[in-house]
Amino acid sequence: MNAPAVSVAPQLQRYAELDKRLLAAVRGMHILSTVAWPASLESRMIAAYAAGRFALPEISYTRPDHAAARAELAAIEAAAGGRDARDIDPLGDYLRRTAESWRIAADMLESVGTAGVTAPSIALYGRPDDMIPGSRRSNLDAARYFVELSDELGADLLADDSSPGQPAGELCADLGRTLDDFFGAGTIRVEVDPELTAKAAAGATRIRLRGNTCFSEYDRHQLLAHEAFVHSLTALNGRRQPLLPSLGRTSPRVTATQEGLAVFAELMSGAIDIARLKRISLRILAIDMALGGADFVEVYRYFSACGQSVADSFHSAQRVFRGVPLTGGAAFAKDNVYLSGLLTVHTFFRWALKQRRMDLLRHLFAGKLALHDVISLQPHFASGAILPPRWLPPWMQHAQGLAGKLAFSVFVNGIHMSRVQGDELLSSV
Repeated sequence: MNAPAVSVAPQLQRYAELDKRLLAAVRGMHILSTVAWPASLESRMIAAYAAGRFALPEISYTRPDHAAARAELAAIEAAAGGRDARDIDPLGDYLRRTAESWRIAADMLESVGTAGVTAPSIALYGRPDDMIPGSRRSNLDAARYFVELSDELGADLLADDSSPGQPAGELCADLGRTLDDFFGAGTIRVEVDPELTAKAAAGATRIRLRGNTCFSEYDRHQLLAHEAFVHSLTALNGRRQPLLPSLGRTSPRVTATQEGLAVFAELMSGAIDIARLKRISLRILAIDMALGGADFVEVYRYFSACGQSVADSFHSAQRVFRGVPLTGGAAFAKDNVYLSGLLTVHTFFRWALKQRRMDLLRHLFAGKLALHDVISLQPHFASGAILPPRWLPPWMQHAQGLAGKLAFSVFVNGIHMSRVQGDELLSSV
């Protein structure tokens, strides 16, 4: 989908040209596909682990050469404005930050297969022990809390296996009809990908589902809320931007906001279950284990001991060790962002509603933005240089309901279940 035919003001043309250069420089950079494992290898290893034959998988990667891209990205950073320039336009700051994050990603990808992936992945996605903004607790603290809470509420990670679910092919057709109704016929196609290692992946115009997989009703709701109505939706809105078409592509620095927003969307639309919150949290604890020296088999056994099936335990461990040696001491840190991103986005929504700034929340869907961008780029939203979103998720179209859910969740989170006695509850109603 092309951007609308809107002229760019002469004083902004320099930033438009830099944005074009940025997109051209990163066209050949693909983070997840570079660190992905072959689905065929996963199938063999899952069968071996199910039979009790534990060995470290043997993974080989194709290491890309991004030297030219790194040089161009450094030049874009310099042209966009210095880090310490007080009078830099927010557009220049956006371009500088984005180019810098892609340059760090290039360093990471050129180290694929070695422990050298760990440091740049942490620079992009954070560490488990990083503090959550506005809190005295770390990502690890939050992960432990949600694991404990899910156990307290009786979550069973094997519950989804109790029903056969919907085969990928059937879900593919089902989602296709729903997305045609929402976005327009043919805007987003849904496909089955037998080589996909994640359960699903979304781009602007395509959503892929992992082959040979059955999907529960919760999976369906989560795919719509997370993949379609956030990842695909923001990509489509971003592609319509005449000044900054790069808003149609997820840069590494916006990953935390985008993934946090997608999980927040699951929460607001009732598409998240406590078992999923536990899975997200366990991955953070597993990254910490791997950084502390645990190898792939030890991390797999940790997931298994926490109640995941053989296949889910393997896939979860695989996410932690993408692109790095499997012997311990290294990790791919991307799964840090889901929980910390969720908590930060939740806080941002509360703050914006308190400030009566629904415009900020709507602008969050105008493209692949970080929370910082939504605030700093407000002058350009106001001028019309950056367009408001064409599409908003269904749950964003009812502001009063959104505010009510947030207000209720903030209050009840202060109630500690360990202090609640059943007889007190019965006597109070």
